[in-house]
Amino acid sequence: MKRGKKSSDAGDPVTNSDTRTGSSELDAMRPNLSSMKSMGLLLAVLMAASVMFSLSVVLRDPPSDDVVETEAASRVILFRFHQAIDSDGGLSEKKEQLDDVLVHGFDKESCLSKYEASLYRKELPFKQSSYLDYRLKKYEDLHRRCGPFTRSYNLTLDKLKSRDRSDGEVSGCRYVIWLNSNDELGNRMLSLASAFLYALLTNRVLLVEPGVDMADLFCEPFPNTSWFLPLEFPLKSQFNGQSLLHDSGNSLFAYRHVVRDSSDQQKLFFCDESQVLLEETQWLILKTDSFFLPSLFSTSSFEQELEKIFPEKEMAFYFLGQYLFHPTNVVWGLITRYYHAYLARAEQKIGIYIGVSESGNDQFQHLVDQILACGTKHKLLPEVEKQRHLPSSQVLNRKSKAVFISSASPGYFESIRDVYWENPTVTGEIISVHKPSHKEFQKTQRNMESRRAWAEIYLLSCTDVLVGTSLWSSVMDVAHGLGGLKPWVLNKAENGTAYEPYCVRARSMEPCSQTTLFHSCKVKDE
Repeated sequence: MKRGKKSSDAGDPVTNSDTRTGSSELDAMRPNLSSMKSMGLLLAVLMAASVMFSLSVVLRDPPSDDVVETEAASRVILFRFHQAIDSDGGLSEKKEQLDDVLVHGFDKESCLSKYEASLYRKELPFKQSSYLDYRLKKYEDLHRRCGPFTRSYNLTLDKLKSRDRSDGEVSGCRYVIWLNSNDELGNRMLSLASAFLYALLTNRVLLVEPGVDMADLFCEPFPNTSWFLPLEFPLKSQFNGQSLLHDSGNSLFAYRHVVRDSSDQQKLFFCDESQVLLEETQWLILKTDSFFLPSLFSTSSFEQELEKIFPEKEMAFYFLGQYLFHPTNVVWGLITRYYHAYLARAEQKIGIYIGVSESGNDQFQHLVDQILACGTKHKLLPEVEKQRHLPSSQVLNRKSKAVFISSASPGYFESIRDVYWENPTVTGEIISVHKPSHKEFQKTQRNMESRRAWAEIYLLSCTDVLVGTSLWSSVMDVAHGLGGLKPWVLNKAENGTAYEPYCVRARSMEPCSQTTLFHSCKVKDE
């Protein structure tokens, strides 16, 4: 029976014909099915790409000159930071090489200045010590482990909230919180650099109280973490009061006020005995407005380590500033657009900082004359030919110089500009004079004014030569410190009249306007 059925099936022409027909139809349909699958797959890929593009537009932080409210900016920072931790992926790490230094853990697009700074400053022969490299990497590891919202941070914070002084589970993390007590941007940068060095020396994590504009001005300096103090920090409501001073002094937190008018008692902060007492304190709240870094060099317990970190003491702020202070993309846009429009084509760039206001025609003109006399005496600026209104056709020196003036008063800029506009130079050099704004930046902390103030400081640091009316200025300190420049400083005029030497060259590139304001215990004992 089986054989008969098999023969019948095999010999039935209708059955064979139907089978062949069905197979042919399936063969004909297969290309169409394959095409439909390919089209479906392509459609799915396009939809996924569209969603990813939309998310990238929403989440990325494009360079923009629009004013960003600080509270909103802080929320964006915290949101992204939480998002990175929740995804357990961290921030994306990229390897980029700049000035022979590999920068790890940063998204290039989020802070262009970190990668492009060397294009705007002349290369200096100074290289930081290998030991400083080691200490900075060690600090970055500590900050990444103990920074905001990490398990170690939350554990230490819980003990502070509950006022738990027991020896239970501990994180091994200690913190120094930097509070600003001066609105001027230059002073803030000087005191913040000092606070970071203190954190480095004492193995503490530096957290910065952002105020109204810090997050808008400076990129995050440490990879895969944030240096800004979270908004929810429990003692934040007391930062502007006196209660911190009365409540501090236990193993949980301590408060120290280190400012230019510090009392002798407050200056004991720099004594070794005071530092020993602070070793067990988890949270040190440090309110400061000045450059106290030199006093750290005079603290005996720090001396040996500082000699290894900075074999050349005068390079301390230069290296710390290069590491910490990178303009945000918004500020970087202000800097680079101005630089390319007015300074880039000049063969030499001269920066002039005038930190005095216009006060009387005689004093005003004396200061203008002294600036020009200083410049011509030391071949920074060319002399002008007031008797001949056209440049000599035989002069072949067509070197171009751009003069960048930073001053709250527009009169000085206009007078110096007119000298080189109305008269040809003796040497034939082409002099252009520029000033970015006539506003007085430091009167308020509104974001745009702070951005422009930071842009001016940075542009001054990008010049080849720097001249200042006085060294007693935090703007001058930061500008020549970041640029690695030894500025020319005008001598004080007597009875409104200046005499030779009109100016002198500073002996150091290190900020010096406040170095004598603090006296450590060692200096006091001697």
